[in-house]
Amino acid sequence: MKRVLIVVGIVLIVGGVVAFMHVTQEKETVAMIEAGKKVQFDYVLTIDGQQVDTSAGRKPLEYVHGEGKIVRGLEQQLEGLKVGAKQTITVSAEEGYGQVNPDAFKEIPKTSLPENIEPKVGMILQLNHPQRGKVAVVIAEVRDTTIVINFNHPLAGKELQFDVTIVNIQ
Repeated sequence: MKRVLIVVGIVLIVGGVVAFMHVTQEKETVAMIEAGKKVQFDYVLTIDGQQVDTSAGRKPLEYVHGEGKIVRGLEQQLEGLKVGAKQTITVSAEEGYGQVNPDAFKEIPKTSLPENIEPKVGMILQLNHPQRGKVAVVIAEVRDTTIVINFNHPLAGKELQFDVTIVNIQ
């Protein structure tokens, strides 16, 4: 009888160790960024050596991977990263906001602007676009009676450098 109890005890101990090892291995499996995962990350965006945006002092950026809600080139390069990963990601203009489209420059009369606005090159305006709603446009040129507006995204034609830290993956 003692022998049976000892054997049963050994079986229970070994079984418990195996179960513990299985649970421990599951806990050690770290989530990685893949389609359908909700991802949070901190970032610093640099263009031409100048910092233009950061999540510092704000909540991390959050998105669902694979839904196309962030810059395509960034999303592609985040694939496979794990929580805690820090990486510098360079996104070409083609994979970012696209190249500058010369057909996206339109000349409009200065009288189209509100009277209190003195147009200057580089000034960003918010316009209502019939298909896209509110869009940010940049004044590219100021002429005597007209202005030339650039409807390209302000970051079109730019290489983007993101320094990212993956904060959470669910």
